[in-house]
Amino acid sequence: MSQPIYICGHRNPDTDSICSSLAYAELKTRLGFQVQPMRLGPLNRETAFVLSHFGLAPPQLLTTVRTQISDLSMDIIPPASPDISIQRAWTLMKKNNCKVLPVTDGDGQLLGVVTLSDIANKYLDTLETPILANSRTPLHNIIDTLGATQMEGQEGFIVTGKAVVGAMSPDALDPYIDPGDIVILGDRQDSQIKSIEKGAACLIITGNHTITDRVVKLARTKNCALLSTPCDTFTAARLINQSAPIGHIMTQDNLITFDIEDYVDVTKDKMLETRFRSYPVLDGEHIRGFISRYHLITSRRKQVILLDHNEKSQTVDGIEQAEILEIIDHHRLGDLQTESPITFKNDTVGSTATMIANLYFEHGISPAPKIAGILCAAIISDTLKFKSPTCTHNDRAIAMRLAGIASLDIDAFAAAMFASASSLRDRTPQDILAQDLKEFIFDGHKIAVAQINSSDTATLATIRTELNAYMEQQAQTQGYELLLLLITDIIEESSECLAAGDKKDLIPQAFKAASQTSGPIILPGIVSRKKQVIPPLAAVLRNL
Repeated sequence: MSQPIYICGHRNPDTDSICSSLAYAELKTRLGFQVQPMRLGPLNRETAFVLSHFGLAPPQLLTTVRTQISDLSMDIIPPASPDISIQRAWTLMKKNNCKVLPVTDGDGQLLGVVTLSDIANKYLDTLETPILANSRTPLHNIIDTLGATQMEGQEGFIVTGKAVVGAMSPDALDPYIDPGDIVILGDRQDSQIKSIEKGAACLIITGNHTITDRVVKLARTKNCALLSTPCDTFTAARLINQSAPIGHIMTQDNLITFDIEDYVDVTKDKMLETRFRSYPVLDGEHIRGFISRYHLITSRRKQVILLDHNEKSQTVDGIEQAEILEIIDHHRLGDLQTESPITFKNDTVGSTATMIANLYFEHGISPAPKIAGILCAAIISDTLKFKSPTCTHNDRAIAMRLAGIASLDIDAFAAAMFASASSLRDRTPQDILAQDLKEFIFDGHKIAVAQINSSDTATLATIRTELNAYMEQQAQTQGYELLLLLITDIIEESSECLAAGDKKDLIPQAFKAASQTSGPIILPGIVSRKKQVIPPLAAVLRNL
């Protein structure tokens, strides 16, 4: 099955980002697409409340869309057991048109690999005459390699000696045959008997010649295996070493392997340091396939649909290696670039969920009650229950229609939803700042603005100093020239502003607020980051 298209909102996701991703994934699925909703950060309290209320699971966490080995078209080669013969391995390579063969145990774990070079080196290595003994070659491998028939002997026979060609008179065999050897010879009965008496463990009679009863009886008495092969003596002598098990010749030490989840850019660097033809890819300890340099230029990039943002600083890591298919957003145009035209929907509405709901209705599809519920909740959240200056008539009309489908009392639900996230008690500065933080770059100036809805002024008073200190630390660590935190009181329709960074003195200029040397900075009437905070900040920074 092909990899699904990822649908995700921005980092530090809010309710609109998460609910829109879930709802759009549901719509795309109903339209026949293979998609997967994802999130780029932890759920905040408000979003967790919404999903719990409607009985929906949160999207999976997506940390990166960098190209991984799992995105490559690997060479899938069936594995072999370590006890098969070299000849059988060679046959499998020709059959599968490959130059490497993975060797695995009974549980599928990779033991090593056999390459054409491994086979050639052992076949041409005339110095290792006892290869059959050293590899403890089983009798069935010899039978398979020579196409032989077993006339006598037990199947459990294991080679312990060398292979000898008995192409000489019986008396001349004495210096060449040792106990445990394999002797290859023709139809000379006297040489056959001599070989058995000298302690040969196995006789290979070439040319399919008849073996006399006398030889069979003597072999049985001496526990000597008898094989008959249609090969001539020269061919049998040439092939017999190919019956050694591949476990003896496979490469198993210092193997360079990659994991299925490894990133391609890291893999590429490792390949440049080495010169192997192909590299095993593992999933844990199990072989998944092989990759070569060729596969790196034929990788399939991950496909993504971005919701509720269109700026690189707010999106998933590795977006430059992915293929963006669509962007649906209601913010200013950012800095993301694509290699080809895409579907880009941008509207001046108060919530991405409004746009997603409209797409349902445009396709003649009514969202399921749970989906309608989370879309309505997202609109309520992003428009601060229609009090935000970003709220439009379309947002309100769509929310009412969705509430009808979900049988939702907007007033009661909104009160419960905002209450779920308004308390600052037991929350750390890290948690508060990260709940809904977005980064922006204006004419080279890097800033970040976080926002949280809360009317818990009592707790805020006790943690304000700690919050300010943490924000200054983050501004320095993350390189923000300006870092703002808006604590928005929906009831009072105002926000308290905490500022950090080298350019925090720009706040009075940006918001026409009097410079305050003590006490909090209150911004009356300001509740929308998108419409009331970002534009004046951008204007001031561009004029520096």
